[in-house]
Formats: sequence, C-alpha cells, structure tokens
Amino acid sequence: MNRRRFLSSLSALPVAAQTSTWRPVFLGMEGMVASGHYGTAMSGYKMLAQGGNAVDAAVAAAMSSTVFEPSRTGVGGDLFILLYLAKTKQVKFINGTGWAPRKATIDRFASRKELPKEGPQAPLVPGAVDALLLAAERYGKLGRDRLLAPSIETAGRGFIVSENLHGVLRNNDARLKRFPTTVNTWYRNGEPLRMGNVLQQPELARTFRTIAESGRDGFYRGPVAKAMTQFLKAQDGLLDLEDFAEFSAHEDTPLHIHYKGYDLYGCPPNSHGHVMLQALNILEGFDLKSMGHNSAAYLHHVAEALKLCFADREKYVGDPRFIKDIPLKEMLSKEYAAKRRALIKPDQAIAQPVPAGNPRAMSAGARPDYITRTGGIVIARGALAYPAWIDGYTTYYAAVDSERNMVSITSTIWSDFGNCQYIPEVGFFPNNRLALFYLDPADPNALAPRKRPRMTLNPVLVMKNGKPFMVFGTPGGDTMPQSQLQFFLNFAEFGMNVQQAVEQPYVISSAFRSAIWPHGSAGKLAVSERIPDDVRKGLTDRGHDLITHAAKGVGSVKAILIDPETNTLMGGAAPATDSYAIGW
Repeated sequence: MNRRRFLSSLSALPVAAQTSTWRPVFLGMEGMVASGHYGTAMSGYKMLAQGGNAVDAAVAAAMSSTVFEPSRTGVGGDLFILLYLAKTKQVKFINGTGWAPRKATIDRFASRKELPKEGPQAPLVPGAVDALLLAAERYGKLGRDRLLAPSIETAGRGFIVSENLHGVLRNNDARLKRFPTTVNTWYRNGEPLRMGNVLQQPELARTFRTIAESGRDGFYRGPVAKAMTQFLKAQDGLLDLEDFAEFSAHEDTPLHIHYKGYDLYGCPPNSHGHVMLQALNILEGFDLKSMGHNSAAYLHHVAEALKLCFADREKYVGDPRFIKDIPLKEMLSKEYAAKRRALIKPDQAIAQPVPAGNPRAMSAGARPDYITRTGGIVIARGALAYPAWIDGYTTYYAAVDSERNMVSITSTIWSDFGNCQYIPEVGFFPNNRLALFYLDPADPNALAPRKRPRMTLNPVLVMKNGKPFMVFGTPGGDTMPQSQLQFFLNFAEFGMNVQQAVEQPYVISSAFRSAIWPHGSAGKLAVSERIPDDVRKGLTDRGHDLITHAAKGVGSVKAILIDPETNTLMGGAAPATDSYAIGW
C-alpha cells in the first residue's frame, strides 16, 4: 500500500484507532521553537543554542519572519505576546498593535463608503518592532545584535522561495501587479518568484542593522520611519513621522479562565481573545465526550457557542482607550456563560443575525430566531477548496526553554502581503490594517485617529496545577479562535497528543460579521472534506449551510507541551503552509 492510500485509510478510522500522524510529535528536553516556517524556527533555536531564553528565541524568530514569511507578517505589521516567566511565575502580555494615522478619519472615507485594503492609505503604524524590543529588553538575555543576526544574514545572503510562498504570490497576482515596486522585486520575466528562486534583500538587511544598532528610535524616529512615510506620502498616504514617533507598545493584563483543571490565558482588547475563552466557558456545561469527537452533535454545539461569542465581540469589543466600559469580567464569567449556553438548541441552529447578550445584567439577551429549514451543502472545488485562511493571513511562534519560560506570539501584516506595496528603501511590506475598522461612528470598532483596530490575533498560554504547561496558536483571521478552540478540545476532552490534535478535521463558521472590510457575513459552516457524509447530513438537518474545505489539519496550529510527569517537550505543527517545530 502506498503512503497516500495508507494515510487515506487512516483518516477513515475512528479517532481512537488513529495512532499514526502525518508528522511525528517533535520531542525535546532543552528547548523548542514552533513556528510558521522552518527558517524562523531555526532563527529562534539559534538563540537557545547561544544561551538565550524563550523570549530571545521568539523575538529572533519573529524578526526573521520578515524574510521567510513576507506575505503574512514582518516588521511592517503588528503582534501580540503572551509569556510565562519561570523565575517569578508570572504570565505577561505585551500589546504590539499600531494605531491609525492622525489623518485617518471617518469623514475622509465617508464619500467612498469603503476602506482601502491595498495601497498607500491602507497601513497603520506597525507596532511589532517596539513590542519585540520591549519583550527582549525586559525579559530576554541576549542583546539586539545577536537577536537580529539571523535576520541580517538571511536577508543579505538571500532566502529560498518555498512552494507555499510561490502559491501565495500566484494567488495574489492581480493585487500585487498593481504596484511596480512589488513587481520589480517579487517577479521575474512577468511571473512571480517560484519555488527554488533565491531572493537577496540588502535593503531589508540594512533595516535590521538599523534596529540592531539604534533600537526603537532607529525604526520609529530614524531612517526606517522616514523612508516609509516618504514613500507612502508621495502617493497620497496618510502616515507621517509624528504617527511613528509618538507610538509605543505596552504591557497589559492578560485574560484568564479556568477550564477543567487548565488555566488558559489570552489577549485582552483590542484583541478578540475573549472569543475562544468565552466559548470554552459555554461548552464546559455540555458533555462533549458523550457526543463523540467530530460528531454532528459535537460540531453543532461548537459552532453555536462560537456564534454567540462573535455576536458579543461585535457589540462590545474595541480599543479600550476609546471604549471605556468593555464588560470583559462579566463576559468571561461562568454565570454569563450559563445564560448564553441556554440559547443553544441541540437540534436547531441559531439564525442570523445572532443577537448579543447583556453581560452587565447577566442576561442572555434577546431570544434568537432558529433555523427551521434543512441547510444546503456546497462541495468546493479548485481554489474555493483552499480558502485564504488555510495558506495565508498571519503567522505564529511558540518557544519554551530549559528553565520552562514559555512564549506565545501571533504576528501579522493582515491580508496576504499587507497593502501589497513593497517599499524597496526598507525591504518589506507595510500592513493593511485600516480595513479592520468600521465607518459607522456608533460601532465600538469605528475608525478614529490614533485608535487601534479590533484585532483577530489571539495566541494562547496554558498553565496546569500552577506549572507551565502549553503554548499554542495559529494564523487565520476570524478563524483563529475557532481553530484554537477545536485543537484544545481535541487534546483536553478527547485525549489526543499534540500532533494528533492539530491534524484532525474541523469546522469554521462564518455566521457573523467578518473582521475585514466590508464586514459581510457568508453565513456558512465550512467543514473539512474528511468529515463523513452522515455527519454533514446531521449538520444540515440542524439548519447549517455547509461548504467543504481541503485543510489537512486544524488551521495551521502550532503547539508546544511540557509533559508534567517527565518534563519533556512535545511539539506539534499542523500540516499546512511551511510550519515546523525544532528543538533538542
């Protein structure tokens, strides 16, 4: 039997019988890095090998992702950092979200009735660099010169384009070809760079040297900010030097819930990190094991819980510097979860629009309508079978060291290649996060100068019995908390190891307003094509409209687990994109 037929036969077996995985569980003792690209994982591991800690490893990996994952992230974007400090036994959170330019107002875009997703007006101030430097200075062990060394070397020497990156270039051909500076670097003879091409980026190496030598000032007050603003303003861009110079990343209090012996930590607003945690609170009141893994009943309850949490996101969550009364404590309470849980019917899906609850009053909110018809199903073919959230949108890094410090980072320039304008003077793509805002001034996520958009980034960190236990996360926009939720339940409820847990079929709901402009709702439940027909029928009988997808794992989740009995490290990476775990 060949490998393909063997793996197909495995996917048809009950979960309890599937002991093999596409990839092995990566095992180690001294330290481990798991990330969206094997090159960034190696950049991080080099820091561990030089005596650095998990913070150093994660920072080096994140910096080098500008080279290895230019379509997803880099120093032109944003990130959120969760970290556990073994010495003080504290969990910390660092917010690295940039803000909107002073010139970015609702009135400026009202006549267009839309927000730009590409071009010179799409970027916000990139917050990633300041957040990474803040983490390294406060909690790392190595200096900037060593942390930036892998990035400088690889950008100058050249990196090899992967098959995945070639595919993302090809899929974004129409967007990228609008911008000559992008074509000049990322195309050869009119075609996007292909797998095996080597791209040298001396300007990017120079940017990294500037950060290594001058720190945040070199980026936000020096030549990098000047080059970016000059490039963008020449094309009617909005960012100016003051927008950069006055920005700073900051620490905040992480979110926290307790679920069946696990303490899970997530990112506070302006992140929607509450979504996964709130969904766990709701699902805690159901006997998920008895429903059966990936049964119609189980997947229905997961999808319905997520609908309720996303409805609360839309109603309440924005930048807390502008929205002062976000009821986070109430939203994450067990009492409120019980109220919202009562809205889930075992045999009927909630119809759109799903009403938000009233956490301040500990009320489930208005009673929703329920779907009384049988749902439909679309069997996706070709490009439709591989939606953007499988191969693109953001990246993730996890790191654990010998002292068992843990770091969990999600980083992004938002949609593929950000604003699509490669800036040759600095060697990277800016983000396009302006399109996350709304133009309705009454919305908590309404556009305003110096406001940070509501972010989909939400890495996770887990403790158990007061000890460091696990870090995990994934790219994927609105799919992040959904993929992460199902990965964690695969592990915590159904007893899978970390690699089994990232390789399972899963579902993704779009029955809520999308994070990105124009914030529409597809109203579908995307189901893995490996989900059996009888389960699909059980979902359509409950009213869900289905569309299949071809992901081979749970999003692109990466995870590192510390075994509480042996203290060994166990790494898992979903078989998507160029994700990898490496350690010793």
